Amino acid sequence: MTAKKIIPKVLIVAFVVAFGALCAFTGDITNPVGTLWSLFPPVVAIGLALLTKEVYSSLLVGILVGGLLATNFNPIHTLDSVVTTGFIDSVSGTAGIFAFLVFLGIIVALLNKAGGSRAFGNWAAKHVKGKIGAALATFAFGVLIFIDDYFNCLTVGAVMRPVADKAKISRSKLAYLIDATAAPICMIAPISSWAAAVSSYAPDGEGLAMFIKAIPYNFYSLLTFVFIIALTLMKFDFGPMKLHEANAENGDLFTTGEHVSESTDELDCSPKGKVIDLIIPIVALIGICVFSLFYVGRCMGEEWVFASANYDPSLNFVDAFANTDATVGLPWGGLVALVVIMIYFIARRLVTFKEAMECIPKGFIAMVPAILILTMATALKNMTGLLDSDAFVNNALANASTLNNFLPAIIFLVACAIAFATGTSWGTFGILIPIVLSIFPAGSLVGTIGMSACLAGAVCGDHCSPISDTTIMSSAGAQCNHINHVSTQLPYAITVAAISFVNFLAAPFIANPWVSLAIGVVMTVAVLFVIKLATSKKAA
Repeated sequence: MTAKKIIPKVLIVAFVVAFGALCAFTGDITNPVGTLWSLFPPVVAIGLALLTKEVYSSLLVGILVGGLLATNFNPIHTLDSVVTTGFIDSVSGTAGIFAFLVFLGIIVALLNKAGGSRAFGNWAAKHVKGKIGAALATFAFGVLIFIDDYFNCLTVGAVMRPVADKAKISRSKLAYLIDATAAPICMIAPISSWAAAVSSYAPDGEGLAMFIKAIPYNFYSLLTFVFIIALTLMKFDFGPMKLHEANAENGDLFTTGEHVSESTDELDCSPKGKVIDLIIPIVALIGICVFSLFYVGRCMGEEWVFASANYDPSLNFVDAFANTDATVGLPWGGLVALVVIMIYFIARRLVTFKEAMECIPKGFIAMVPAILILTMATALKNMTGLLDSDAFVNNALANASTLNNFLPAIIFLVACAIAFATGTSWGTFGILIPIVLSIFPAGSLVGTIGMSACLAGAVCGDHCSPISDTTIMSSAGAQCNHINHVSTQLPYAITVAAISFVNFLAAPFIANPWVSLAIGVVMTVAVLFVIKLATSKKAA
């Protein structure tokens, strides 16, 4: 093994050991609740995943470490907490998303069987010119689906896979393009499930206004878009992604790891499929899912009851989305869309009823890896919750509140760390927004920047984390090996995060969001030019 491969592994081990030593120094391992120990299980899981390139065993070890810490190393209680609080609660809490994943998997299998995906891929090969066109088309489609990040990841992946494959874009690069538009666009779109979630943590009547006011200062989300466009137009890649893209040029879209071959499906699909047979199902899927989220938002009371007296027609579109539950609305919409698409394909005689039924297990099997990883990642989050990481973060930020203008940059780093360790941006801003609101004076400029830093850091950490649900969904959408996606994406996300951190340091002193954003754009392009120059010299 070369030094180039050994050094990263040594650094990962050193970081995990150093973090454990810091935990031991700052808190008693026999009383880990509310201390730095609460973040140790995800650090172990993430470190092992990056070290071994094997995500299932790494997550399981992290879950067991969390259970041991939470039960003071009692084996019987550890087993009970891992099974009940970890796995059972994770399955019950995410059952709706599992159902939506399966429905989407079946729809993708139907699109392949009916020939719509192949027809669209052939059309795109003629009209979408080269890698730049395919990458920008993927980015544009991702930006258009701003309603929900889960929906974004899977829909963009299903539609753009054949386009990206024809353009010889690696699956890792496709997964990055999907991931880099999913959460960031939802975080700056006032009508989205994310805006609704953020608004729910603010005082009554102030949530949406607070969210909109924070958008220009959400440097990570906005600069990620600049980064993607600039990187695409400059025609280069760096870090592990460079190898994946070079291999894709030679016909290997996956480079390493298990992958799903679609060649059999493409050969065994209807020759009568047309581009319209992809467009109509996707438009139907989007329309039905948006309506279902809206309908569920109008029905959500203390308990969801379909078509019950809970339905409130007085709620407008924005308020309904602020009240919706994606874990109910998306599977509801996915199931209705699946039935509609099946009827459409059978009526068009692109598939028989028997062939449509055969797509059900195919779609489920395609989504099994994503469901397994999501289950284990959620179980790990539940174990971290047992250790009360919220209290630790609250105390840490309260002690830093005297730093004033420098606090937004600190909040950004804290949010990044929490989201990276726990794999959830929603959980991160759920922890931090009440703290941020209590630290800063109401309506103050630095308070707005601090709120933006909280949201931007949550997206950034979520973007980097191997145990993040959107990272997992992006891998599923691109049908890419999960660890490949994480390792290739990390250098890109960290680059944008570093630029965003500098912007959050300067923003309170500049006191103008558009000037700060313009500086960030210039910095992003300049950094990419420097990286391109450095990598080209190294290659020479």
